[in-house]
Amino acid sequence: MTSLGSYLHRHPRLRLAGLLSAPLLWLVVAYLGALAVLLVSAFWTVNGFTGGVVRQFSLANFRTILSEEVYRAVTLRSLGVAAAVTVICIVLAVPMAFFMAKVASARSRHWLVIAILTPLWASYLVKAYAWRILLANGGPVDTLLGGPGNGPGYGLFATVLVLSYLWLPYMILPIYAGLERLPDSLLEASADLGARAGRTFRAVVVPILIPSTFAGSIFTFSLSLGDYITVQIVGGKTQLIGNLVYANIGAANNLPFAAAIATIPVLIMVIYLVAVRRSGALEEL
Repeated sequence: MTSLGSYLHRHPRLRLAGLLSAPLLWLVVAYLGALAVLLVSAFWTVNGFTGGVVRQFSLANFRTILSEEVYRAVTLRSLGVAAAVTVICIVLAVPMAFFMAKVASARSRHWLVIAILTPLWASYLVKAYAWRILLANGGPVDTLLGGPGNGPGYGLFATVLVLSYLWLPYMILPIYAGLERLPDSLLEASADLGARAGRTFRAVVVPILIPSTFAGSIFTFSLSLGDYITVQIVGGKTQLIGNLVYANIGAANNLPFAAAIATIPVLIMVIYLVAVRRSGALEEL
């Protein structure tokens, strides 16, 4: 062992290769390998008589997705849900993160961070089914709004509401981290120069918030775009991209077509990441 340690000490590149080999192997095989299989299988088809996968290159799946109205509608609906969830999370997260970073005492700040993280420790399914009970006909939400049938029930609104609840911590934490790096002296200097609260917020706080908000939106947007469990629990008859993927893997037993549909959110997120790259959002992650 001593000789091996001495040998690695004399060869830093070999030592670095040894340290990085395991994580690189995991990245290439488990992550990029699965993504490559997904992309390749999207160009396969299923034999209509035998149900077997035909491993020959074909654009049939993508032609179907582009030509049939239902897939364009589901894609636009999924984008709308993801955008709505992201906007709601931003509106809720900014004042909460600002209070945590700049108003709360140092001691209570740690407890607030724990309170934000606590929902993440609970099961996703438990939280989603809890909302199913809340939104049920005659449930607590109906009671608060005046009686059975007065609540939103199950559907698109319920999907946006529950997804916003689920992903809100992923927006709060990057914004909180960004605001914590904002020196209090800048806010004090702005006030000393006569700027009102609104002017200070626009001129000092917002430039700090932009990359942090984009960083949070990467989580909220991508997680909402690919989610299917919440949609099944509280979405009623709502169909999003994730549901189409699940249906084609399960009931339809058409893995190539499911893979082709799954490339839609992948492509959208690649475009989104390229678009927000210059904002500094990736450095905030």
